[in-house]
Amino acid sequence: MPTPSGTTLTGTTVTEVMAELAALEDPRMRAVNERHGDDHGVNLTQLRAVAKRLKAQHDLAKGLWATGDTAARLLAVLICEPKAFGRDELDAMLREAHAPKVHGWLVGYVVKKSPHAEDLRQAWFADADPVVASAGWALTTERVLKKPEGLDLAGLLDIVEAEMRDAPERLQWAMNECLAQIGIHHPEHRARALAIGERLRVLEDYPTSPGCTSPYAPIWITEMVRRQEA
Repeated sequence: MPTPSGTTLTGTTVTEVMAELAALEDPRMRAVNERHGDDHGVNLTQLRAVAKRLKAQHDLAKGLWATGDTAARLLAVLICEPKAFGRDELDAMLREAHAPKVHGWLVGYVVKKSPHAEDLRQAWFADADPVVASAGWALTTERVLKKPEGLDLAGLLDIVEAEMRDAPERLQWAMNECLAQIGIHHPEHRARALAIGERLRVLEDYPTSPGCTSPYAPIWITEMVRRQEA
């Protein structure tokens, strides 16, 4: 693994990439992002263009991650090789991924593609750190959608019903998505999912842009089922 300023095997240095990211920094965008907990000011379209040019470079990705810089870590997620990370390596990365965007991209673009995804899902699901637990719930939602066999969906609804209302924000969002996806994709649990959403009223008043679906589970479930049946 290269040092944060070292040369990678491809000849591209972390220092060169960091300079490029610094040149892309927009103070106004940083101000907007910081309101959501993401301390960077790089346009994500431009960031993806850098990743497309660099292509997959796992050693460079690890060097970028080691800087601790949020934009660098987002780029690292885009150019790494997900299957090359060890289980404990991913666990450590998740626990230090403090920015919400880094956390979300790491789970969505890396951990979900890892052979360690199921092991980590089980380890993170009931973690004492609610941010880590939210990653376990996100991976559980992925199984609800793609591989529900073996999941106790009724048991998941029990946990959501008991804990979602008072859960910290990021964990609450992850639980709410799991609730909605169970209701959307598993008709045998739909009535209960709707009832839980209506009783807890989590995200009922969340502002939703025109043309977007509310994250309030009863509205979300009803709208997505309507689209499926249209």
